[in-house]
Amino acid sequence: MSEPFSHYLHPFDVVRHPSLEPEVKRAILASWASDRSAVTDQPALRRPPGVKQAVSVDDVFAAMRALDERLASGASLQ
Repeated sequence: MSEPFSHYLHPFDVVRHPSLEPEVKRAILASWASDRSAVTDQPALRRPPGVKQAVSVDDVFAAMRALDERLASGASLQ
């Protein structure tokens, strides 16, 4: 995967993307949650390469939960 996260402003943009497969969404969100994306001296924030504004790691985890809930319920991922 060639750093597709630069196309998204927020983790929920990934969850709502209409054409990404669930496993790709999970991989993108996992990369955002990674400590490698942590902002120096602000461990609660993540800024993956190419993303302009840092986001809360809590938002990343909330997006992952939302993805899991939508998959479990069979709801549309859009």
